[in-house]
Amino acid sequence: MATLQELQTELNSIPAGDERDRSARANQLRGLIANFANASTTLEEPIPTDKPTPDTPKFESKRRLTQKGTTEILRYPVAEIHDTTDYLQIKVVRYKTIPVNSGEENKIVGAPGSRRNSNKEESLATIFLPIPSAIQDRNSVSYQSSNINAITGAAVGGIQNVMQAGGDLLTSPQAALENIKSTFMNAAGSTINAAGGESRIIDLITKSLASQAVAVFGGNVSVDQLLARGEGIVFNPNMELLFNGPSLRSFAFSFQMTPRSQTESDAVKSIIRTFKKNMAPQVTTEGGGSLFLKTPNVFELTYKQGKDPHSFLHQFKQCFLENVSVNYTGAGTYATYGDGTPVSIIMNLQFKEIEPIYDIDYESESGPIADGNSAFNQNKSTGVGY
Repeated sequence: MATLQELQTELNSIPAGDERDRSARANQLRGLIANFANASTTLEEPIPTDKPTPDTPKFESKRRLTQKGTTEILRYPVAEIHDTTDYLQIKVVRYKTIPVNSGEENKIVGAPGSRRNSNKEESLATIFLPIPSAIQDRNSVSYQSSNINAITGAAVGGIQNVMQAGGDLLTSPQAALENIKSTFMNAAGSTINAAGGESRIIDLITKSLASQAVAVFGGNVSVDQLLARGEGIVFNPNMELLFNGPSLRSFAFSFQMTPRSQTESDAVKSIIRTFKKNMAPQVTTEGGGSLFLKTPNVFELTYKQGKDPHSFLHQFKQCFLENVSVNYTGAGTYATYGDGTPVSIIMNLQFKEIEPIYDIDYESESGPIADGNSAFNQNKSTGVGY
């Protein structure tokens, strides 16, 4: 293919001949030269960068990112999170002990609901990430079954009555002793009646002594087994499921990041480093740094819609970051850019809330939102709550 210089030389030195042929050849050469000029102009256009153009909506300009105390603001992807985007905001704040958080010196039991996210906290870093796939929440509480037979129940009730009857033992000893005696006899009678009479009590005591005697020789026979074998009956366990306590929620997120520019490469590197640094225990100066370790920083997670909390998705309480795992071969094979940045990275985060969810966490400023219609029509939507 002729170069631009060769075409210009030929145009300037078209040999004499038929004027029509010379004119046609000159027009053809001028067209080829024009194509070269257009190609040169295209190649000389500036390479697009990830900096926003005047027509590009700037997320920072509409989101109040100049939060007091915020030292670092990170986001991925750099050019795709704007003020109309749904995203996950993760703030890093310093951990506050129970006395500091409650404002009461020497207090070691936190009040329920004291570990909610606080917009007033000064953040050490703020990270914006796209909402990952398969987001979910799981609220659970713990229950366990409890057994108690009628004889044990009657005996426990009787013992409680006897102890209450002795409440005036110090002020009125004589009257208290008489009351204890009377209550004890009533309790004994109730226990015997619960067992089915004196004959049944004697039978049960005999079976209990027999099971203990055979245990000396390695036997393992219970009173229930003796009753089942001899009479075909067992104690009614009066089984009931009882509340055992709340549970702490855990959240797992997986982010696949593919840097497309040097800016995104630096952002991904800083995001991974920020998570790892702030989940690490902090070394103190006492004892030369080997005596105590301070609690790591806390993470406050919020699903956002632009600058506002998400109108539907669940909320979080303050969390600790339990685990960070990073796969630097997210595409299944090792591949990097020229500066060493992996082509594809998968970052997995495991958070756990500091305190359980209580019923008071579902109350708005106007009170409980048990009525679904009134909750939906509130000016400030609380979504599904926690």
